[in-house]
Formats: sequence, structure tokens, C-alpha cells
Amino acid sequence: MHGHVALFKFNLSSGQSIGPVALRSLWSRACESADISVSRQTYRNGAGTKNTYLLHASPRLKDLPLVETRLRLLMNESKLLGTLTAVHH
Repeated sequence: MHGHVALFKFNLSSGQSIGPVALRSLWSRACESADISVSRQTYRNGAGTKNTYLLHASPRLKDLPLVETRLRLLMNESKLLGTLTAVHH
């Protein structure tokens, strides 16, 4: 993860989750690179817990709009519903 920055984050709909291996695979396919990393932040709220998944890669990753499009398509194919947000500048 040396030199990686968070490029996207997402929250899944209630009752959905994704494990670290599946998340890495999804993100690697979207970026077309194995030089990626993922993390999960868990927050407590009144109804229980909420996970935010962070997708990290090199800040020099090429064609971020295309990566985002592939990521959205892969999430849809995997039946993952939620909100995806770009956090890169």
C-alpha cells in the first residue's frame, strides 16, 4: 500500500457485505492492475454498524472515469447495491 491513495469509497445497502478477497478482486479488475489495496472502516450508529469500503491505488492511475465505469459495472454484476463516491481530486 506504499504510495497508494484512496480513490473511491462505497457503502453497501443494508444487509450486504463483501469480504476482502472479493473486494480486492473486484477493484483489481476495475483498475486492470494488481498494484491496489482495499480497506474497510466500521462505524457504529443507532441501528448497529455501518461499513465504508475504501479502494486504494497509485495516484497516477490512468483514466479514472473509465475505472469508475468498470467499477460500477462490476458492482452491478456482483449484485452489490449502494453508493459509490470518487474521493480523488
